[in-house]
Amino acid sequence: MLKVAMLSYHTCPLAVLGGKDTGGMNVYVRDLTRQLGRIGVHVDVFTRSQDEHVPHILHDLGYGNRVVHVPAGSEKPLPKPDLVNYLPEFVSGIQKFAAEKGIHYDLIHSHYWLSGIAGETLKKNWGVPLVHMFHTLGLMKNRVARSPEEMEGEYRIDGERQVLRAADRIVAATPAELAQLQFLYQADERKVTIIPPGVDTSRFYPIPSDEARAAIGLPPSGCIILYVGRIEPLKGVDTLIRAMAIMRQNGALRECPQGLMIIGGDPQASPDEMNAEMTRLQGLCRELGMEDIILFLGKRDQDFLPYYYSAAEVLVMPSHYESFGMVALEAMACGTPVVASQVGGLAFLVQDGITGYVVPDDDPQALAHRLIQLIQDPRLRHKMGERAAAYAQEYAWEKIASRILTLYRKLLPAITV
Repeated sequence: MLKVAMLSYHTCPLAVLGGKDTGGMNVYVRDLTRQLGRIGVHVDVFTRSQDEHVPHILHDLGYGNRVVHVPAGSEKPLPKPDLVNYLPEFVSGIQKFAAEKGIHYDLIHSHYWLSGIAGETLKKNWGVPLVHMFHTLGLMKNRVARSPEEMEGEYRIDGERQVLRAADRIVAATPAELAQLQFLYQADERKVTIIPPGVDTSRFYPIPSDEARAAIGLPPSGCIILYVGRIEPLKGVDTLIRAMAIMRQNGALRECPQGLMIIGGDPQASPDEMNAEMTRLQGLCRELGMEDIILFLGKRDQDFLPYYYSAAEVLVMPSHYESFGMVALEAMACGTPVVASQVGGLAFLVQDGITGYVVPDDDPQALAHRLIQLIQDPRLRHKMGERAAAYAQEYAWEKIASRILTLYRKLLPAITV
């Protein structure tokens, strides 16, 4: 049996989505691990323990695969710049676990650059291949940063370059990410394999709108515009709020009594603890007089997301940068058209005019125009939703995990599953 050590150092695949460091990567690691388990691959996911009250070993992903919370520094959330200091302790904890369990891993698959640094040490100590996926790139984030606070430090950029040298294979989500790795990091194209993330089509599928609305306590009629994701500046939620204000001025929101629902962050936090971007966005809503039709729902368990996607008329991703856009894929699998910024992976994932629309980044007027089209044309929404659901089937985890396994096998020709 093929045995894989999956590294997700800074964030746990079991975490509730919508928090500061929880998003598409968590879902990717969790669902890939589950699907690999289904096809007979043993995977242990190693992540830094952030809560001393959570058991260090959990079997929540099934198939005998484990999530191992490794103590490294204080067992509480820490700022990312501080996490670099505890990587040696994290590596030691993984090696101790492997020794105690008497398990030899055939391959390491790391996620995000911090995990890649840990993976490099384990690769040397174990003499096994290292596969890495960045999920986001520091230099790309710096290109779209709006303030010094959003800039990534040189320590991250240097770390990413180190991982690029150390890894045997890099998994890029899209051709855009490959181009970014080549242009910004001078990556060796021969090391890079393009394999997009997948979607769990057993969980994300079209639910009749009335049933979805009833499940989340909404009336059976009235349009809903939906945003799902982290609350941070590069997600462009302010662009969406300004687009909603334009739509109200045009009278286009009369058919949208529920308005915009925003899933992510913690809108109920105290002023001292509230995310600065959440504070800014709520202030923008007040400034534009939009508090009555923009609802900040906070975090939601992923088990409920299919109901929100299916209840919504449209899912919006107004990001300034996305390496892929898993939320868009989940919504499409639920038969919901997507309007997204024409950036990164979104430009490849959303088929303009077919499964939704792509619009220029940071352009509230263009975003409002496309949202009005969809809100006012039920037949167009239905047609795009049907196409989106069909298109998403090409990203089913069964197909994507098979491609990942093929990559593993190329690095381990002597190993059979």
